[in-house]
Amino acid sequence: MKITLTGSIGNITKPLTEILVAKGHEVKVISSNADRSEEIEALGAIPLIGSVEDTEFLTDAFAGADAIYTMVPPNFAAPKFREYIKGIGENYAIAIKKSGVKKVVNLSSVGADLPGGTGPIAGLHDVETIFAELNGIDIKHLRAGYFYINFLANINMVKHANILGSNFGAGAKLVLVHPRNIAEVAAEVLESDFAGKTIQYVASDDESTPADVAKALGTAVGKPALPWVEFSDEEALNGMMGAGLPEEIAKNYVEMGDAIRSNKLFVDYYQNRPVLGNIKLQDFAADFAAAYQN
Repeated sequence: MKITLTGSIGNITKPLTEILVAKGHEVKVISSNADRSEEIEALGAIPLIGSVEDTEFLTDAFAGADAIYTMVPPNFAAPKFREYIKGIGENYAIAIKKSGVKKVVNLSSVGADLPGGTGPIAGLHDVETIFAELNGIDIKHLRAGYFYINFLANINMVKHANILGSNFGAGAKLVLVHPRNIAEVAAEVLESDFAGKTIQYVASDDESTPADVAKALGTAVGKPALPWVEFSDEEALNGMMGAGLPEEIAKNYVEMGDAIRSNKLFVDYYQNRPVLGNIKLQDFAADFAAAYQN
């Protein structure tokens, strides 16, 4: 198969490229960074250097592909985060129609069934809505859980404050996923003969609470009594901005935390639970410890 991937050599696209190349597919990888070309080629793929904000470039990149994988790259400089995400979705839709590609696997998120109140996930709801209007094109949305690797951003909190926390409580429900497990599911779907417009949830662990996360990560770094602390929305906002996040982005993540706290984020997920991936919290804890030591 000829497959074009967005996402450069990020946490999902890199292992996805490795899987697909190993299976003998012709893989092209879109990146906005020309410096990534050699790394992409080293994976056995073909680099396509350009911007996901350039619909003509995307149209050329998608042309001739049997299937494509789309994801919205993060842009913390966006003045309006939801509008940025929606805009990239619109760009993809234009290029999909013009290029003639008929199979699309799109990275979405748990909670994308909700029209708002979910922070950055609301933008992915918009992308799903835009893609729903693409007639004659088969689309599979992969609604992924909360990435384990998001906790890497809390290393300084663990090191210096001896806590782990957010604006949701220690007993909240979490749906966690490892990017490698997303890549494995994406590869399987890209190779399959899927039809219509469908949703597939992707998760690695849906039984661990924030308290379990604090215990596992704390134990891995020699702090077995590490507590999970629930912050107020204001405390969470100020903490993220103090750590360097722009106010617009911090506000979005506070809103997502509120959606976790209220448990509305995961209602549809638990009604459509998938087969879980094989990378569990304890596995990620070892990776967290390695990053913590470095």
